[in-house]
Amino acid sequence: MIALTAAEVLAATGGRLHPADLDPARVVHGPVVVDSRRVAPGSLFVALPGERSDGHDHAAAAVDAGASLVLAAREVQGPDGPVPSVVVPDVERALGDLARTVLLRLRTDDEPGATRLNVIGVTGSVGKTTTKDLLAQVLTPSGPTVAPVASFNNEIGLPLTVLRADESTRFLVLEMGASGLGHLTYLTDIAPPDVAAVLVVGSAHLGEFGGIEAVARAKSEIVEGLAPGGVAVLNADDPRVAAMASKAPGDVVTFGSTTGADVRSTDVRVDRAGRASFTLATAGQSHPVTLRLVGEHHVHNALAAATVALRLGIEPAEVAERLSVADALSPHRMHVVDRPDGVTVIDDSYNANPDSMRAALKALATVAGRDRRSIAVLGEMLELGPDSRAAHEALGLMVVRLNVALTVVVGAGAHAIADGANREGSWGDEVVVADDVDAAGDFLESELASGDVVLVKSSYGAGLWRLGDRLVAAEAPPARRHLDDPRGPGAEPLT
Repeated sequence: MIALTAAEVLAATGGRLHPADLDPARVVHGPVVVDSRRVAPGSLFVALPGERSDGHDHAAAAVDAGASLVLAAREVQGPDGPVPSVVVPDVERALGDLARTVLLRLRTDDEPGATRLNVIGVTGSVGKTTTKDLLAQVLTPSGPTVAPVASFNNEIGLPLTVLRADESTRFLVLEMGASGLGHLTYLTDIAPPDVAAVLVVGSAHLGEFGGIEAVARAKSEIVEGLAPGGVAVLNADDPRVAAMASKAPGDVVTFGSTTGADVRSTDVRVDRAGRASFTLATAGQSHPVTLRLVGEHHVHNALAAATVALRLGIEPAEVAERLSVADALSPHRMHVVDRPDGVTVIDDSYNANPDSMRAALKALATVAGRDRRSIAVLGEMLELGPDSRAAHEALGLMVVRLNVALTVVVGAGAHAIADGANREGSWGDEVVVADDVDAAGDFLESELASGDVVLVKSSYGAGLWRLGDRLVAAEAPPARRHLDDPRGPGAEPLT
């Protein structure tokens, strides 16, 4: 982050200093953090209230650990006296205000030695995190790039990402999620994108939005929130996304497999490991791409990243080369581990909706092929509203049609998957129902054998990420959930 004085933080947030005689020239020169365990010298500690922990209770410890200043909703007294703070009515809102102010300064080149900063926003019902990870890897060789940690895509995570940018940053990649109308408007008001990519309008969080057309309206807010002269990058294969071109204030660039898309994928192939290759075609040029990511659905994510990069001036050959060496960076997202005992684990347990479930199951079938046993461990898809039971039953039909050898249904909320599989013709012990994550883990420990391919997939709140960690024998550190989502433990990822 750029260095800020207490007076500048005060001006950006509309707060007041505590104590009243706090030196307004006190400087914040370290990172902005919401977890006192992440404090570094010169940090700004943001005291957010939480379900299990109130940041104000850790403010004094944050200052003792080196924080220069606290952004707080109330005055805090530490054992040695008042905790140096900017006190505001709403900490979350003030965090956004601060990010907006800092980004404006960086964009107007007020900072000495500042480079031309390009802000890229990415949204969609599925694929946001993978696309921003691909973008980070494609853009970094062309200049200093800041991208979100894990899925920092909400009203807390996005400002924290913005505040990591400094005078040297050339590309600021922002993942933008929403669970209702107006959410992306709020985020784009903080950080209007120069380039905004919309991946897909899908069925995630239908219960929260109230229907697929409401999802489309919510996603279109990123297009309407573009900076002056901004460019909309739209998926030509999704009619609801393509229709957002009418809302764009400036240029529109499309990507997809359909004829007429500005950036196209042709000759798509998938190998036995589930990794896709394709030809990247644009402006009369064609370049081969071979992805390291598992799942054919990543072709669209790669196309979106390629289209953004091309618009930012990177040559097509460079884009194709960089995509071909890009890795999966975020945890629990089609993370493939080949265990020493011969079991392959596909851990895609961070989030789930009907679209991503279908994509993951197809990837499982591809990796297992005809000579390995396929096992799908599936938990509940949350926030689907009245369509929930039908959506889960449809997955049960799909596992049978894909010839998945064994389906383990975890939790009462996912039971309709078993009902669907049984109705489609599953019989015997092809479907097993486990009461909870621990029961599923115990069953799998006794069941898995060399050569098996096991997929773990559910919504975050269903907790199968714990099973993913267990199956790859990676104990998650205690702070992991809190750090992956700045809203804290238990928060369902935004679509």
